[in-house]
Amino acid sequence: MSRNPTTDPASSRTDRRSLLARLGGLVLAPRVLFGAAHAQDHAHDPALEAEWLATAAVEGGFAPVVLSAGLDPATVGRGAQRLHWVEPSPDGRHAVAVARRPGTAAVVFDRVSGAVVETFEPGPGRVFSGHGRFSADGRRFLAVEIDRASGEGTVSLRDPADGFALRGEWASAGIGPHDMLGTGGVLVVANGGLEPGTPEALGAEEAGSGIAVLDRATGEARAVGRLAPDLASLSLRHLAVAPDGLVVVAAQDVLADGVARPLVHGVGLDGRLTPFEAPDAEWRAFRTYIGSIAFDVSGAYVAAASPRGNRVSVWRRDGRFIGAVTLVDGCGLAPTRKAGEFLATSGLGEMVRLATDGESVGVVGRRGGGPRFDNHATLVLM
Repeated sequence: MSRNPTTDPASSRTDRRSLLARLGGLVLAPRVLFGAAHAQDHAHDPALEAEWLATAAVEGGFAPVVLSAGLDPATVGRGAQRLHWVEPSPDGRHAVAVARRPGTAAVVFDRVSGAVVETFEPGPGRVFSGHGRFSADGRRFLAVEIDRASGEGTVSLRDPADGFALRGEWASAGIGPHDMLGTGGVLVVANGGLEPGTPEALGAEEAGSGIAVLDRATGEARAVGRLAPDLASLSLRHLAVAPDGLVVVAAQDVLADGVARPLVHGVGLDGRLTPFEAPDAEWRAFRTYIGSIAFDVSGAYVAAASPRGNRVSVWRRDGRFIGAVTLVDGCGLAPTRKAGEFLATSGLGEMVRLATDGESVGVVGRRGGGPRFDNHATLVLM
């Protein structure tokens, strides 16, 4: 059931000022990420005509990054919290960079001028998980949030036209939600359960993760899917959706016992999870960790990246494995505008185009010199 809070405007403004004060490098009058003069210089910079959006570690902090079609990177300011996912607005003009757990910052910026448009925080006692999505019409921004004490998940609904004011909340139907997306009349949430690498996950054999399918109008849980018992150690993390609505999820394993477990699954809107196919050696090569997943623009192919395994692997949409390429510390993934092609980014500043014809996969372009990219990249669709 939707929980609709009543927000005091004066209190909201105070909270917003306190957040800006904590963001350090993002607070440069007149509320511009580069500072006034620098922002004006960038107002018509072709590099800021973003083809893709990403986040990166820069100059001791973290920043959104815009990438041109020619793979020219331009950072947009700097903040203290790790910004994880960047979600472009449906009109492509603005974007929201969301901090990941234990972060409490979401920064809305104009991707052309570099100006901070708005900032907002999660609900009381909660942290962001790093992900949020605009509704298709741009009238709502939905974020997944985690209760600090219990780990219970919340989907918050915000109004971009009113300073991203909180308009409602839904239970995510699980603990430790990490990602979500909309398809058709539902919202699919990856409740990761225990987060791999955290003290809570140390020695655990079950993550407690699951897929929740929520009604997009009411937030009611239509279905909750679980993995088979022999896959209970998998934490379901990242989601991707094809143009026709097919959903896939990538996992991380809380166990490092050498067992080859499928880390990519198809997601049915009844919550059913279907593992993708790959040789055991390929699953082991991910070293228990997939950091991002994406469909190509046609929806025919799926790519998954592992910075631990230093690889990007590609499947057909039906789950049949095609092949993999090496990318050291590679994690960010997004489609290009060409069918069968992906952009991948790495923590070493590499930007790589890889392509598949359905039978093999290879690198078709590579460029270095970028920042230390975080886990994700996003194609700006306009």
